[in-house]
Amino acid sequence: MNKEIDARGLSCPAPVLLTKAAIETEGVNKVMIMVDNGAARQNVSRFLENQGFKTSVERKGEDYIIAGTCEEKKLPGNDEKVPDAGIKKIMIMVATDRMGFGDEVLGKKLIINFIKTLKEMGNELWRLVFLNNGVKLTIVSSDALPALKELEESGINILVCGTCLDHFKLLDKKQVGKTTNMLDIVTSMQLADKVINI
Repeated sequence: MNKEIDARGLSCPAPVLLTKAAIETEGVNKVMIMVDNGAARQNVSRFLENQGFKTSVERKGEDYIIAGTCEEKKLPGNDEKVPDAGIKKIMIMVATDRMGFGDEVLGKKLIINFIKTLKEMGNELWRLVFLNNGVKLTIVSSDALPALKELEESGINILVCGTCLDHFKLLDKKQVGKTTNMLDIVTSMQLADKVINI
């Protein structure tokens, strides 16, 4: 069954939710979604791929057309590090590029030190989610980038809010993590044993 979805003009997570509804409730195995921003393009493509769809993207003027064909159904997140049984899954949500209030320079040093120290959490650190000003820690000029890349290489799942990147005009400057949407963030909070907000 084929389905065409016009999600232009819709903000996160609406394009993904429309796509999800089409493949889950309507039994669609071929889908074409039109979006008008890079964050939606990345989010819809990743969602479809996590659901077993082969995707392609075509640029048409200011819009993107994402075509998805179902190869096989699979559970999302199969490429992620899964904690051993009995180990808590801790998610850290970072909504700022500095820690605490007061001196801005000190706050920026503290958040970098915090990120560098996260590896000490061991196997319990499951996922890092960056949103609002926190997305600035994932871009090319960030002092946190080496530590974040090291965490990602060790198997920590890093999600970066696409709407936030788009808002700050940083979508093309992201260097670490997967561009995500609010559906992924809410689902992550549900799956985590503990959520720490920074």
